[in-house]
Amino acid sequence: MLGIIDYGSGNIAALTNIFKQRKVPHFVSGVPRELAAATCYLLPGVGAFDPSMETLMRSGVVDVLTEAVKGEGKRVLGICVGMQLLAEGSDEGQMPGLGWIKGRVRKIDTSGLERPPLLPHMGWNSVRLANKATLFDGIDANRGFYFLHSYFFDAASREDVSAYVTYGYDIPCAIENANVFGAQFHPEKSHANGMRFLLNYAGLV
Repeated sequence: MLGIIDYGSGNIAALTNIFKQRKVPHFVSGVPRELAAATCYLLPGVGAFDPSMETLMRSGVVDVLTEAVKGEGKRVLGICVGMQLLAEGSDEGQMPGLGWIKGRVRKIDTSGLERPPLLPHMGWNSVRLANKATLFDGIDANRGFYFLHSYFFDAASREDVSAYVTYGYDIPCAIENANVFGAQFHPEKSHANGMRFLLNYAGLV
């Protein structure tokens, strides 16, 4: 059973609509004891790093999630800022992240480019798959996904990056380390590719 973590940040309705349409067993909760019963998790997020991390901490679910993910090996997928919260910290703020994958969130640096693109990075972009890329089976990488961000997860190990997007230069846009997954793009806004990505994740339950 997929547990969607409700901590007041993220486009939960769009995600649940996809899972309802495809009859994927799931529930939405911000209650620690309820989330403990899930077999895997989805961590959405929108906005800035520190407010999102503060809200997640106040929700009281971090200890339960850490035990489930790092102790019991249950899967988690972070989306957008939810992916960034998986890092050790962010240049956008001061708070420590969950630290479930080593690395730091950094701002897209366009200062040294001859033709710097605008920030935020917004719209559809193709992606380039790397390493294992478990969740990209059956996905058209050239068609890509919908993005809206100015920061990215700079993974400490390139082996933890499962996809890159080119926006002035190559930027990690998906991460994977054992049972921890992240996507900087918005699968809930990415039509067939996004639905397949989410269903690939749900199929790992």
